Amino acid sequence: MRSLLKSIRGGLGGRLRKRFWERYPINELNRNEWEALCDGCGLCCLLKFEENGSDTVKFTNVACRLLDLQHCRCRHYEARTKIVSDCIVLKPDEIDDIIDWMPATCAYRLRREGKQLHSWHHLVSGSTETVHECGVSVRGRAVSETEVDMDELENHVAEEFE
Repeated sequence: MRSLLKSIRGGLGGRLRKRFWERYPINELNRNEWEALCDGCGLCCLLKFEENGSDTVKFTNVACRLLDLQHCRCRHYEARTKIVSDCIVLKPDEIDDIIDWMPATCAYRLRREGKQLHSWHHLVSGSTETVHECGVSVRGRAVSETEVDMDELENHVAEEFE
């Protein structure tokens, strides 16, 4: 946890304020706080689609090729949109547009909805491993898109991620 927070504090734009996730709405977070809010589950990096004729978002167990499936972090975070053109960049002022594409457990979604973070979130638990230990992350439950026939994506719907 210290190394994660230390690296986050290292110059992204502002210091982490005490218990910022409880005290400030997401539109008042500085860049460091915004980045620290990510719970590291990897669910946002799963491929999703809308069912025909419906607004229902279906999650699959297929992850973006850039996702490190062990650590549940993007391998090329800073350059991800250059490598994956349709990668979603989550921003405070645009979260309402994509909130339905985020899992119900997502810290950004929870805070946008005025809810508290789960006990397994690293800011609450003090450990970046609790998200994995509690079985919330994609670790051990997802496959890379490089291993899947994309024409069969519908066969990879994973309701447990919704």
